Amino acid sequence: MNIENQLKNTIQQALSSLFEVSEAVTLQPTKKDFEGTYTYVTFPLVKQLRKNPVEIGNAIGNYLLENSKLVSKFNVVQGFLNVSIADSAWVDTLNQIITDKNFGFLPKNGQSVMVEYSSPNTNKPLHLGHLRNNFLGYSIAQILEANGYDVVKTCLVNDRGIHICKSMLAYQKYGNGETPESSGIKGDHLAGKYYVLFDKDLKQEVAELVAGGMPEDEAKKKAPSIVAAQEMLIKWEQGDEEVVALWRKMNEWVFAGFNETYKKIGVSFDKTYYESNTYLLGKDVVEEGLQKGIFFKKENGSVWIDLKEEGLDEKLVLRSDGTSVYITQDLGTTDMKFKDFNNDKSVWVVGNEQDYHFQVLFAIMKKLGRSYADGCYHLSYGMVDLPSGKMKSREGTVVDADDLAEEVRAEAENVAKERGDIASMSSDEQQHLFNMVGLGALKYFLLKVDPKSRMLFNPQESVQLQGNTGPYIQYTHARICSVLRKAEAMQVPLNQLVNVSELHKIESDLIYLIGEYPTTIKQAALDYSPAIIAQFAYELAKTFNQFYAEVSILNEPDANKLQFRIALSKTIAETIAKAMKLLGIDVPQRM
Repeated sequence: MNIENQLKNTIQQALSSLFEVSEAVTLQPTKKDFEGTYTYVTFPLVKQLRKNPVEIGNAIGNYLLENSKLVSKFNVVQGFLNVSIADSAWVDTLNQIITDKNFGFLPKNGQSVMVEYSSPNTNKPLHLGHLRNNFLGYSIAQILEANGYDVVKTCLVNDRGIHICKSMLAYQKYGNGETPESSGIKGDHLAGKYYVLFDKDLKQEVAELVAGGMPEDEAKKKAPSIVAAQEMLIKWEQGDEEVVALWRKMNEWVFAGFNETYKKIGVSFDKTYYESNTYLLGKDVVEEGLQKGIFFKKENGSVWIDLKEEGLDEKLVLRSDGTSVYITQDLGTTDMKFKDFNNDKSVWVVGNEQDYHFQVLFAIMKKLGRSYADGCYHLSYGMVDLPSGKMKSREGTVVDADDLAEEVRAEAENVAKERGDIASMSSDEQQHLFNMVGLGALKYFLLKVDPKSRMLFNPQESVQLQGNTGPYIQYTHARICSVLRKAEAMQVPLNQLVNVSELHKIESDLIYLIGEYPTTIKQAALDYSPAIIAQFAYELAKTFNQFYAEVSILNEPDANKLQFRIALSKTIAETIAKAMKLLGIDVPQRM
């Protein structure tokens, strides 16, 4: 039973019966300063009915009292009709949620969607920015699946290019046969170490050339290290055995490191694409565009597209020497992914510095008449900063994902030991809890902010047990589980329908919140925003803790009320767990 929809229908009946008006009804939550659950605004009817808004509101309110068991009372404030829902309706709603095993999961909609995220480079380990990307992508995939989509999670690894050659050159120069096993350094960290060494050499060479009178821009292009990296890339593209062997060896180290990190942070993929296999794709698409007159050649032989009508600019799609640019590769890869999975929608989770690139990609696909073009969406997200400032990969000042995950885990351990009740747990149970809370803190902090917003990450703030944090919500779940264990010991049934005649206001508030969960996951999917789920979970946890403080649960002498409060608490715990799961976060039974 959806109370809001039923109330809308009854108000529509009132409008038809009282005023012979037929129109869609929109409700909004009643403001906290006023009594009521839902508010209907009557101002838009004033001109049409030639009546004042208070008169209209009172007429509709009286109709609802006479014709609907949902409504217990109403009040009218100017043009706002505030409607209170009967306690019996809330109890019926809770019972229906209890019996609905699929509550919070919408039926299959027959559509499929691909979510591409992570997109790491194999010259360095994953960092804080990658964490936001991975958590967003994984969470969006979970949210879309809960909304009835068949979801494919993919990753495109940038495993070729000048940046890879930089690490390879530095390894040739300084490596002395070092391996992850011989050094005890994780493979992706080892490649990153040589990327930093390359940049150090390059800066020194540029400084020497500038000191000798060469302009800095020219020095950056003519420095021996960058010239050598470009030459190595050409050798790689020509299949030079020695270069390809080193490339494979270092990439294998990095892939092993990535997989370890992905496992640690709890994300996964159904399919991984590699740029080394896709970078030549797209030339056939360019040829198709030329034949259709969508692309055009300039005098030097380069191929372009004019997107001025789309509010963009002219865009190069193939160089004069016939080599690809990045958009060329993406044209081919996008076609290939559609052929592989035939998705109705495709979502790219990529930082907002690539906004223009995706505007161009989608515009080209539409001009080419691709059937999937309208289903393409760029989930553009803001960068992550730290209190210490911006991160730079080349200078080795990036906040490494592995290090950050460990730092937050350690912070969670400190907080749990200071404030949690963990003495009865085994050492393994404690370590499992610290990992769960630390990772939950990290994910929640990065997901609770609207994806489009730039954000500041503070590890210490993320693990606090108070305020809008993951551990606060996890602690609330653990608190409810403690209540349920005690109720079970008292032989109070945990899976029984309930019947009470009168509710405390905060009890009806909680049922209202739980009932909003399906609407919340719909909105999160429409907006591609896990932040909506995070805010829901926080509001539900916060309201439960208010309920816990104001209302006796286990000491309630009335057997029906005790049974009701236990059933309500259990439903809240289950809903919190479902919501947090959509964020990729587990919740503990004890904490």
